[in-house]
Amino acid sequence: MTDTRRRVKLYALNADRQWDDRGTGHVSSCYVERLKGTSLLVRAESDGTLLLESKIQPDTAYQKQQDTLIVWSEGDNFDLALSFQEKAGCDEIWEKICQVQGKDPSVEITQDIVEESEDERFDEMSDSVQPVELPACEMGRLEDISELVNSCLVSPARKDKLAAALETQHYIKKLLNLFHMCEDIENIEGLHHLYEIFKSIFLLNKNTLFDTMFADDTIFDVVGCLEYDPSLPQPKKHREYLRELAKFREAIPIKNKDLLAKIHQTYRVQYIQDIVLPTPTVFEDNLLSTLSSFIFFNKVEIVKLIEDDDKFLTDLFKLLMDDKTPDVKRRDLVLFLKEFCNFSQNLQPQDKDAFYKTLVSLGILPALEITLSIDDQKTKTASIDILTYIVEFSPSVVRDYTLQQANNTEEEQMLLNIVIEQMLRDQDPELGGAVQLMGVLRILLDPESMLASVNKSEKADFLNFFYKHSIQTLIAPLLENTTGEKPLKEDYHTVQLLGLVLELLSFCCEHHTYHIKTCILNKDLLRRILVLMRSTHTFLVLGALRFMRKIIALKDEYYNRYIIKGNLIAPVIDAFLRNNGRYNLLDSAILELFEFIKLEDIKSLCSHVVENYGKILEDVEYVQTFKALKTRYDQHQDKLKERDRVSGSVAVAEAVVPSLLRSRYRREARQPDDEEEMWFNDDDELEDDAPLDSAQAHPHPHAHAHHALDAIGKIVEKKVCSSTESVNGPSRVLLSTTTTSKPAHTDVQVSTPRLLNKGLVDYDGDSDEDEEGGGSSAAADERDAKRPRLA
Repeated sequence: MTDTRRRVKLYALNADRQWDDRGTGHVSSCYVERLKGTSLLVRAESDGTLLLESKIQPDTAYQKQQDTLIVWSEGDNFDLALSFQEKAGCDEIWEKICQVQGKDPSVEITQDIVEESEDERFDEMSDSVQPVELPACEMGRLEDISELVNSCLVSPARKDKLAAALETQHYIKKLLNLFHMCEDIENIEGLHHLYEIFKSIFLLNKNTLFDTMFADDTIFDVVGCLEYDPSLPQPKKHREYLRELAKFREAIPIKNKDLLAKIHQTYRVQYIQDIVLPTPTVFEDNLLSTLSSFIFFNKVEIVKLIEDDDKFLTDLFKLLMDDKTPDVKRRDLVLFLKEFCNFSQNLQPQDKDAFYKTLVSLGILPALEITLSIDDQKTKTASIDILTYIVEFSPSVVRDYTLQQANNTEEEQMLLNIVIEQMLRDQDPELGGAVQLMGVLRILLDPESMLASVNKSEKADFLNFFYKHSIQTLIAPLLENTTGEKPLKEDYHTVQLLGLVLELLSFCCEHHTYHIKTCILNKDLLRRILVLMRSTHTFLVLGALRFMRKIIALKDEYYNRYIIKGNLIAPVIDAFLRNNGRYNLLDSAILELFEFIKLEDIKSLCSHVVENYGKILEDVEYVQTFKALKTRYDQHQDKLKERDRVSGSVAVAEAVVPSLLRSRYRREARQPDDEEEMWFNDDDELEDDAPLDSAQAHPHPHAHAHHALDAIGKIVEKKVCSSTESVNGPSRVLLSTTTTSKPAHTDVQVSTPRLLNKGLVDYDGDSDEDEEGGGSSAAADERDAKRPRLA
């Protein structure tokens, strides 16, 4: 019992004036030696860690609000709040605080709030000595009352004194009685004074006064006072709207009277803040912070009360998914769920996580599959809002549900495909729903949000699912509209939709690797997208160009070869030429693409552009991009030529020396296999003086090796021929490959391995040739004996 009574939520006010949930735990008050005083301690109910240790200072102003809230400030701009589960627990802690500060527990605030400069504090100290004396609540004194209330707003201490006087004298109800009298006799001047009085009371920013003004029996009278703005020629009709036009529809009958009253109160107070009260200036922005807090805690309480009623939510989802439910009823159910999710945005992460898990377990995602496909615009819009709330908080929930559909659901009925289909079928001229659904898809497809998932394989699994089951649905309108050289449809709605598809594909291209690459290459998707470069709508042309820019930015040679092979630079060049040098966004975007190719030194694309479009682009002189691209291309070519010149001698040697020899001398350790050994043995068995045709007369298992040597012989002939022509004019005789017994005389000595001579032509021993060649028969035999053996 004690634990339940002391169970609290700890809140802290952030820089945006929103309450952050610091955790749920149990509060106690005890003497802390380290702090030298009685302190408030809050320990987390999950693990017992200390969430709060706050000494009860004798001069700190503590406020008790709505029977279950205690709010105070620690230091400058650091507000804390304890929200109790039970009123009894709040009363116990409040009594302890009042005991430490020597205050009566019946008060709602323990101290005057003083937060101004020293001079103002001095003034307030003198002011605080005298309580505010309110004039008699009479119709003739309304002007005096208005001036008094307005004068108290300049001093925090006088604001507190005024608030205390209004509360103790029950002055607000007296003023509301005057309002009825003024309205009955149509005293417009008195009604104008009442408007100023109640506007100033709101600026007092006191929760105790709000409790009085927002009670069921007074809130409409307060709204009535705020209808008579002196700056307007006619009074507003806020009460008429709240009573007659704003109808509360119970999608499911609410039996909890407290919940029902809280819902009505929250709606009306929100209406007062958003509609009735004048928009605060920059200097008044924080003057209504207590009103915002009042609404905030009301919404949190509403969500908790609904969550605790299991039967209510179960009946709601059962009715929502029933095929017999009328569309009007289903629309009310969806609108209720939307408001329910909207209120849940005030919850802190751990509570919000439990909230959405509850909705998913009850079947909200299958329900959305039904409601998203309904033609009723309000139902569809509300369904998109609900899905957005879920995906923005926990995209993994939707991904897990989608993956579960892979094996047991037809593609048309999968949630992801329904979302894509509804995006493509949006009939709104501004595509509001399509833009929102595109944002949902973008979150679901974002790999960054997949990295933090508990399921480590979520990224691979979900992307595989998307590119297998859904990508074809997404790109279908794009493929249908780009079958020719120009887009088939150019109406504004179609091109806007294609623009959204292109934006999503560009995102995929940037953040996905293998999957989108396979899709682009297999479906020739870039070529189809570049058809849109001939659209009459510049924003669509820019969308297509942006997609190509994303691809080039990856610097992937697979993509580069795909672009070169398909000549996909041509549509970009064509659009650049059709733009005709006009200084606009399209011109700048195209130039930036080529500038990127140059700066990143993408050689393949650089060469492709210069070689195919250099003549066309060389006349563009208002920027240096294409000249710089040509210079970069020339530098590449010079480097290639220099490399070829340096390696020329090596290349000639590689052309002359047989590959078999190169292989032999490079890899001494490798032993020849049996066939090679047999071939070389056969070759050595040939007699040195045997003619070539005698060697050819014996069939050989390695005929291809002979062909290789014949080819090398032809290369040698050409070398000899060129050498002879360059030295002595035309050669008189070339090395012969015929079967003559004696070769013709030659003046050219060719330095080649002896094996080449042996393999090409074997002659009978002829001393004449050796002598004329500068050698003897003995020397030739010696060379034969020294030639390297291959086996």
